[in-house]
Amino acid sequence: MPPRISVPSRLGVSSLCLRPARASNGPLPLTSVANASTNAQKRKHRDPYALAQARQRKLANEVRQAVLKKERTEALGDSVRGKTTPFIESFDTAGGSVAAGTPITSANDALLNFFLTPDELKKSIENSYELSAPIPQPEHLRDPNKEKEAKERYVREHAVAAEALARITNLDNASQKERTRVNIRRCIESFGRHNTDLTLKPRAPTNPMLQEGKAPLPEKTPRAGPDTGSSEVQISILTAKIRALANQMENDMSGKDTKDKINKRNLRLMVHKRQKLLRYLRKKERGGERWQNLIETLGLTEGTWKGEISL
Repeated sequence: MPPRISVPSRLGVSSLCLRPARASNGPLPLTSVANASTNAQKRKHRDPYALAQARQRKLANEVRQAVLKKERTEALGDSVRGKTTPFIESFDTAGGSVAAGTPITSANDALLNFFLTPDELKKSIENSYELSAPIPQPEHLRDPNKEKEAKERYVREHAVAAEALARITNLDNASQKERTRVNIRRCIESFGRHNTDLTLKPRAPTNPMLQEGKAPLPEKTPRAGPDTGSSEVQISILTAKIRALANQMENDMSGKDTKDKINKRNLRLMVHKRQKLLRYLRKKERGGERWQNLIETLGLTEGTWKGEISL
């Protein structure tokens, strides 16, 4: 390696360095227009004729969808509401004070809020009347006029309290959440197999020829408590919730609130879930009495389980 030779200072080594770049006071370089432009700017620069054609295609598609929906409804029935029946109409008033869809034969048949029955409410009011009665004064301190006034005031106050309790427990003044809870209870009592097994015939037994050479079917575990999980009960509960949500969305649409996308999605999910359960029950029951009773009571049409449902 050759030895290093010092450069004479007369060559001006310090002046041989590169000249620094001059500072620029101008704006920084811009990115390309394609990367900086937004979707709104892209649409702004599009051809107006192309925009008009897109709007025309969208309008034609919406009209076609409306026509197809109308044809499906006329052929198969409404896929959301079905047909209107007395039991379906009773969902709006939580049974109209009727338990399990039966006529009122006693005070216990009526439904009240907070899991109360009219007999329980009546006994509680009578008990409170006795417990809150004014205490009689001793003989030497009694004033007949004052006792009469206190008695009349107590009777008036008790009547006001009884009326308040009647209003509080009345389902007409309940919220939609409380009505839905009562409707679920009614659906369990109306379609639960712990009750329908006593009146409806079971489905046809399996062909014994199909069981030849196979192990016998295991015995079913006896049911403990009311039936809350069968397909009939779940379908009826979903129908009650669908009707409540559909009524709410209709009221919102009348008030020009058309952006309720969450409830629209929830309605679509419940309708499709009910469709799956209906298909399963129809295949299992094979048109038996249980299937016929469910369809006639809830007013379900073929559009609720046949084909594709689009909302």
